[in-house]
Amino acid sequence: MPYAQTSSFVEPWLKYKTPIVRQLAFALASPNILSRIPNELNIQHSFNLHSNEHWLELYNNYESRLNALDLDSTELDIFLAKLKSTRLGLRFEMFFWFWLLDDKYHFYKLLAHSIQIIDGPKTVGELDFLIFNNKENRIEHWEVALKYYLAEKDLSLPFWYGLNRSDTFARKLNHFTQKQFQFSHALNYEISHKFAVMKGQLFLPEHSKNNLQPNWINTNRRLGVWGTSIKDSSQDFYRLSRQEWICPHIEKSSQTALWWTDGLYLHPKTQNFYMYRNANLLKLY
Repeated sequence: MPYAQTSSFVEPWLKYKTPIVRQLAFALASPNILSRIPNELNIQHSFNLHSNEHWLELYNNYESRLNALDLDSTELDIFLAKLKSTRLGLRFEMFFWFWLLDDKYHFYKLLAHSIQIIDGPKTVGELDFLIFNNKENRIEHWEVALKYYLAEKDLSLPFWYGLNRSDTFARKLNHFTQKQFQFSHALNYEISHKFAVMKGQLFLPEHSKNNLQPNWINTNRRLGVWGTSIKDSSQDFYRLSRQEWICPHIEKSSQTALWWTDGLYLHPKTQNFYMYRNANLLKLY
């Protein structure tokens, strides 16, 4: 497969056995898919990104709790059962909510979650998390997103598409800076710092001749490949369930793929991720 990644990755979520705990560990420990704010983005309301080291520090502080949950995940299971939606983004947000409430293991205090900003008769916005950072003595606003974007053409920011092609990377980042991070106050608190927590995976095109990757791609996060070719069964790719997009189970959850449909596939030995897209369906866009 192209764009072979030769560097090693720090992926501590893979050591856990329980699927829901692996997903929680991924939510916390995985780096952002962005390493920096792209220069192409027109900044209206500024925001920040946490460093890779920051996420690993938070994971290390929480490791003992994750180990205990891996032995008995009942508490986490009950908490996630509150979520009635099947949307992965909301599930991902729930993991952060669970972790923030576990404030014995970190220096944050959750002030509020899903705060609607009302202006007269209108709701003008919503904040994912309002947080007090005890270490820095400041109020922070976090927006949490789980995203999967596929690159096309020259790999520049306008040409990264979600599975729904109206959901582009550029559109999401513009929504951050134009809408979601516009607020300086919430619930009578003055917001000091704003953070985009943007995790998931980026996918490079299978047969692209462009090897120059944008400098905003976080190379500490494993990249995937996307394409329209069906892999031979000898390559042992298998299709992941929807929740496994967050983190695959420790054991294969399906047989080696013989019949291919749109979705995310994994090669278990190499941990190569392949997003298959039906070429005939792509022509409809």
